This record gives sequence, structure tokens and C-alpha cells, in this order.
Amino acid sequence: MLTPGVAHPLSDRVRRLVAPNPGPMTGAGTNTYLVGAADDVAVIDPGPAIPAHIEAILDAAGDAISRVVCTHTHPDHSPGAALLAERLGVPMVGALTEDDQHQDLTFKPDVHLADSDVISGSGWTLRAIATPGHVDNHFCFLLEEEGLVFAGDHIMNGSTVVIVPPGGDMQAYIHSLKKLLDYPVSAIAPGHGEVLPDCRAEVEKLVRHRLMREQKVRSGLQKTGPADLDALVVVVYDDVDPALHQWAKLSMLAHLIKLDREGAVAEQEGVWQLLEA
Repeated sequence: MLTPGVAHPLSDRVRRLVAPNPGPMTGAGTNTYLVGAADDVAVIDPGPAIPAHIEAILDAAGDAISRVVCTHTHPDHSPGAALLAERLGVPMVGALTEDDQHQDLTFKPDVHLADSDVISGSGWTLRAIATPGHVDNHFCFLLEEEGLVFAGDHIMNGSTVVIVPPGGDMQAYIHSLKKLLDYPVSAIAPGHGEVLPDCRAEVEKLVRHRLMREQKVRSGLQKTGPADLDALVVVVYDDVDPALHQWAKLSMLAHLIKLDREGAVAEQEGVWQLLEA
């Protein structure tokens, strides 16, 4: 486990710091990545606005920081951006979404990203890949010189990603997972946890997992008959600690919304039922 506040090298171009915000949803803490060297560094996901973490970023890169880039605007990933931008007078780069009470409202990008935009600096090139699913303003960033993708909360090491409707969308998430395979990605630098060395294997594993869970939603409704989320989650997530069922219900709802669009289930006054055998 890496020590918070210390910049650990991943390559000649990339260093990683772990924010001191460990927890059930953040693992060891949020990963902040420094891309570049000398006088041109991009900070990816500066994390929460914890003074010690901001100072650690400044100690590691300081005046070399030329921009602050965020994968999305959840409060464990982007609040540090406004602090760094104000201290250093550098632009913030990212995308916005509707306020669903889970967004960092301090993030006001100077550069609004679109799919396939390129951010480049001295010796490095980041290609923005729109990856909605976890939330609709999520981007991954491919370091083209190394085939390393900074995945934010699109892919995490050690836990599955929670999909929270309406900003989160299971159908979009599965599509965005597969989308990474269209790019020359070798390894994944996740927003939480250690680097994953085989992108294709990880994506294929995650897609299988989501589709297997979707099948458990179908079979769960077969067992329960018409059911609300509280009754259904106990059956669909019987392999998950009940203490996590409140979070599991959110991803399960995302599965149900996907199945509803596909005509497989229907909902009335909070009760879901299967429409096909």
C-alpha cells in the first residue's frame, strides 16, 4: 500500500499520489496522477480538498503544473482542482453534469471536454475518451505514448463501480467499458487501487460480471414475483454483505432501468415485475 502524500513513480512520465481519504467506497484513497516532467505537468484527479493532499501535489510538481484535469465531478475526485487552479493560475479541464446532490459544484472547467479531444504537453499526449455510465460526465484519458489509460471511477481495482441513476446509466456503462477496447490501451490506472496490467482481460471480466448480475435481477424477479427494491436486493445481492445493500440497490436500479428500456421488466409505484419468462 502506498503512503499518502508521497509521489510514487509509475514510469518516466507518470507519478501517483494517494489522497488520505480511505473508506468503503474509496479503498485506500483517491489516486491523483501527475503526468509529465520538468516544467509541464498535468494533474489528473486532484482528489478531495484536503489541505495535506493539495500540499503534497504542490510539493511534488509545484510550478511545473500547467493544468488540472478531472475524470468526473464526484467529491472524492475533483474538489482539489479549484484550489490548485487558484493557487497556480492554471486552467481546469473536464465536463459538467446536472447537480444530483452528489457533484462537486466548485469545479468550473475552463476547458470543456468532448470525446476524442487531445490534451498535450512536453513529451505527453492525453486523449479524452467519453465514458458515461458511472456518471454521464465521465471521461477516461489515454496516455498515448504509453498505452496507459487513467480510468477514474470507470474501472476500479478491488471493487465494482456503483452506478447511480439518473446520472449513472448501466446500458451506457457496459457500452463504455467495451469502448476502451477500440483504443490501444495496455494498462489501466484506476481512480482507486493499484494499476491493472491487462486492459482487455479486465474489461471482459467486468462486462461478464455486469451481465451475470443482470441475469440475477431477472431470476430474482422470477423468485419473488412483483417486488420493490428492498425485497429484491436481498435476493439479487445475496452474495454481498448486507451492510452494502443500500449501495447495491442503486446499481440494481440501474440494471432494472436498462431492462425496462429493453422491454423485459416494468415498474409501477415502486414495484417491479418481470415481463418475460
